Amino acid sequence: MAPAFIDEIFAAFDRCGGDRYGEDITQLEHALQCALLAAEAGAGDGLIAAALLHDYGHFFEGRGDAAERDGVDAHHEAHGAALLRRWFGPEVTTPIALHVAAKRYLCAVEPAYEAALSDASRLSLKLQGGRFTPEQAQKFASAPFADDAVRVRRWDDAGKVVGAMIPPLDSYADLLTRLANPPSRP
Repeated sequence: MAPAFIDEIFAAFDRCGGDRYGEDITQLEHALQCALLAAEAGAGDGLIAAALLHDYGHFFEGRGDAAERDGVDAHHEAHGAALLRRWFGPEVTTPIALHVAAKRYLCAVEPAYEAALSDASRLSLKLQGGRFTPEQAQKFASAPFADDAVRVRRWDDAGKVVGAMIPPLDSYADLLTRLANPPSRP
C-alpha cells in the first residue's frame, strides 16, 4: 500500500492529469515524458522526481490554463514547489521552483532557444516576464540547483510528443517514497 502522500499526489494527477495546457498532449502525458527523459539521461532520483512533478502546481486553483484563459502567470512553479516541500527536499523542489526562471535564462543565453519554444511556452514566457536581462541571467546561473532546473526545463520542452511510449504513473511510486522526507523532518 502506498503512503498517503503518494495517494494525494496521484489523486491530483487523476483529477487534472487529463487536462491539456495549450499543448497537444495531456498534463499526465507531459509529466511522464519528462520523467522518462530524465531517467534516460541518467539523472538521479531527485531530478527524475522533479521532472515528473515540475508542473504539479498546474493542478490547483485553475493554474493549468490561466495563461490561455485569463492571460496571467499563475506562478505554478512556486505553488507546486511549496506544496511538495511537505514531502520532498530541495533536490526535488528547487528545480521545480526554478524551471520557469530556467526558461527565461535559456532565452537570454541561447539565441535560438526562444524561437524553438512551443506556442504555449512562448505565451507563458511573455506572461512570466520574458527573457532575463544579462544581470538576471548571471544571478540565476549562480543559484543553487540552477543547472538542475535547466535540465528540467529542457526535458519540459522535449516532453511534448504525441503518442510517445511512457511508463504509467504508478511506476514512480517507489521512487517518490524513497525520496520522501522522514516524518521527523519539517
